[in-house]
Amino acid sequence: MTDLLVAEHIKKQYGDYTALNDLSIVVPKGSIFGLLGPNGAGKTTLIRIINQITMPDQGKVYLDGEPLSQKHIINIGYMPEERGLYKSMKVGEQVIYLARLKGLSKEEAGKRSRYWFERLGMMDWWNRKIQELSKGQAQKVQFIVTVLHRPKLLIFDEPFSGFDPINASLIKDEILQLREDGATILFSTHRMESVEQMCDHIALMHKSNKVLDGKLVDIKREFRTNTYEIGIETADDTAESRDRLHADLMNELSGYWEINTARFKTINEYDLKLKVKISENQTPNDLLNYLTGKGLINHFVEVIPTVDDIFIQTVNAN
Repeated sequence: MTDLLVAEHIKKQYGDYTALNDLSIVVPKGSIFGLLGPNGAGKTTLIRIINQITMPDQGKVYLDGEPLSQKHIINIGYMPEERGLYKSMKVGEQVIYLARLKGLSKEEAGKRSRYWFERLGMMDWWNRKIQELSKGQAQKVQFIVTVLHRPKLLIFDEPFSGFDPINASLIKDEILQLREDGATILFSTHRMESVEQMCDHIALMHKSNKVLDGKLVDIKREFRTNTYEIGIETADDTAESRDRLHADLMNELSGYWEINTARFKTINEYDLKLKVKISENQTPNDLLNYLTGKGLINHFVEVIPTVDDIFIQTVNAN
């Protein structure tokens, strides 16, 4: 079995409102799967179904090849966007208590808790109460509670909300390490830069429907536009040379390549930066061969769409 979580044709309605409409996803083992979408898309409803907080009206969910049931709760770690900790309870006692609810002995819960507290620089918080901690500190505690029992599936709903950049980077690295250690991670966020850095697969939801899914690298390839950003150094450091090159490129490429030029500085102000879109029957080498006869190429890179670009384009199209 290469897939840990499989959801098939999930439908959920609340009265006349459809929260999920025939939604299916497949989360491979040992991957980070990004669940994306605008507010109200249905992400939280799906997460609640996986955690058996609510049940689907139609469809099935499988965990590690078995129909999802109450016995699987111990194999899931869930960090909700709205954190759920006892504010008046001491931090260390609370983490051990919640770990024991997940099946750990008191001794093992204490051992693993101290390991994570030391790893994240939190030992000074052990005897403090949650209400004495900042929001970011409380989120670190919630992170430990989520991962402590080493579940097969980790679900993080907006895990970086409220973190400063340093701690967001710290938690990101820990999530990546958990994947390296064999965990499978379902990851819901609005931070597209985190998706770029972390996710192997994504599903984009909009208006209760899945509108896009697959390997992130394949999706980015699908949305390529054959556009390249090029920098060219002029023959000499004069405005006349720059303007002559600019005019030649505009005249010769007009109608053949889509071209967008702007002056920019690399070594000096007499270089040009171009953004060129080539047609499907041409190659980057065709463009490069042409441009090398015009000047020294100091920059030539394909413009790859970001997840943010893909997100906006797909949502607007649906």
